[in-house]
Amino acid sequence: MPEAIISPSVLASDFGQLTAECTRMLKGGAQWLHMDVMDGHFVPNITMGAPVLKCVHKGVPGIFMDVHMMVSNPERWVDDIADAGGALYCFHIEAASDPISLIHAIHKRNMKAGVAISPDTPSSAITDDIGALADMLLVMTVYPGRGGQKFLERCVPKVAELRARFPEKDIEVDGGLNPKTVHVCAEAGSNVIVAGTAIFGADDPPAVIQTLKDAVNTAQAKAQQQPKEKNGNGVENGH
Repeated sequence: MPEAIISPSVLASDFGQLTAECTRMLKGGAQWLHMDVMDGHFVPNITMGAPVLKCVHKGVPGIFMDVHMMVSNPERWVDDIADAGGALYCFHIEAASDPISLIHAIHKRNMKAGVAISPDTPSSAITDDIGALADMLLVMTVYPGRGGQKFLERCVPKVAELRARFPEKDIEVDGGLNPKTVHVCAEAGSNVIVAGTAIFGADDPPAVIQTLKDAVNTAQAKAQQQPKEKNGNGVENGH
C-alpha cells in the first residue's frame, strides 16, 4: 500500500511568514506542503504563483511542494512551476485539453504529475490511460477556490472507485479534512491527506499531523486484514 503522506495546505497559513510556516510543518512531521495556485479564472480567487513558490523553495531546503494548479490552461505554467522548484504539478482534468500530453510535459521537467477532479466530476473522467501515467490522483472534497469549506462526504465513493482501479497509486483528498473527517477518506483508500485549518489552526499541529497519519495507517492495516473474495473458479481476488 502507498505511504501515508500529510500535505498541509498553506492556504491556511500566515502568508506573511510563509517560509517559517512551511518549516514549522515539516518539523512537525509533514512530508509535503500543499501549495494552492489559483488564477481568478478557473476558480474565482487569486492566491500565489511561481515567484512565491521560488522564494519558499529557496528558504526551505528540501521542501516537497505539492503544487495544486487551480488554473485555466494548465499547460502554460509547467515550466514556470518547475523552475520555481515544484516537485509535483497537479492539474484539473476539467481544465486540460490534452491530459496525456500535459503529463508527459510535466515528467519532462522532472516533476511528478497529479490529476485532480472537482466534486461534480466523476472518477471515470480519469481514464485508465491517464490514471496509469499520472503519479497521483486528487479527489476534491470541497469545491476548488477557497479554504474553510465544509467536507462533502458524497465525494468519498470516488476515492474507493479510483483505489480499486489503481491499487498502488498515491490518491490524495483535499477539502474539509480534519481528525474527524479523515477516517472515511482513509477507509475508502486515500493515502495523501491535505488539511489546512485543522493543522495550521491547531494548538498542537504535530499531534494533528500524527493523528491524520495514524488514520491512514490504521485503515490500510484493516484493509489488508480483510478476507479476500473468491471468484467463480474458487480463486482469490485481491481488492
